[in-house]
Amino acid sequence: MVDADPAAHDSLRTLLRREDRQILDAYDGAEALECARRIPCDLVVAAQKRNGLNGIQLLRRLSALRPIPRVILCGDYDPAAVVAALRAGAFSYFHQPPPPGPLADMVQLALDSASWRDDVKLVSASAEWIALKVRCKLDAAERATQFVREMEADLPCAACEDIAAAFRELLFNAVEHGGECNPRKHARVSLLRARRALMVHIQDPGKGFSMNLLPHAAIGNPDGEPTRHAELRAERGQRPGGFGILIARSLVDEILYNQLGNEVMFVKYLK
Repeated sequence: MVDADPAAHDSLRTLLRREDRQILDAYDGAEALECARRIPCDLVVAAQKRNGLNGIQLLRRLSALRPIPRVILCGDYDPAAVVAALRAGAFSYFHQPPPPGPLADMVQLALDSASWRDDVKLVSASAEWIALKVRCKLDAAERATQFVREMEADLPCAACEDIAAAFRELLFNAVEHGGECNPRKHARVSLLRARRALMVHIQDPGKGFSMNLLPHAAIGNPDGEPTRHAELRAERGQRPGGFGILIARSLVDEILYNQLGNEVMFVKYLK
């Protein structure tokens, strides 16, 4: 853990302590680098701009080590900083102060990820148009969701969370069903920010689907059988769920699918 504030170390230690973890403290970037060179570490949680070394510089220097540690940066509400962290290979990004539950979950996800580099890749980044390539893995979709949440953190909190939740549901569908959780495949994501609306486009590598033929989803349940999709998912060994499209429809203003069903776009109007 890298932060100039001892109180932040105390708070994070309480949050992240586990019997199978050894947590080391560093109070600036130079100390963090020295520690990481001396004792190989799996994960670095670093407060940006408060560690005596620019957060992106620290990330790049840590990336030169072997093995390469995963790095979660905690910084400002700044879409440009999020993009820079993603481009430099950060595992994730949170604004300060990081929300305890999501941060703890992301730390566990980082420690559980055997391979992670290039799972979420920045293809294009401008203030109005961001494009990502996401490997068809559920943990990659989870990471992409957090990056999107931070990129749109300047929006009102309710709108930001609606966008992130709808994005997560639809990207999970793309990764799980379109990409069949095959890490050799990728989903492509575009976020377009207009003055009065935010549009998200997701394309999966699958053959598509018909909205009328979704027995594994709640939207396809026969009349009078509200749990049929859950029973079918259990029979197939799929994770619990199947509510993604219904949830997304309740959170955003418009959802459009292409003819094949392997591309979806949603629109959230900004007041």
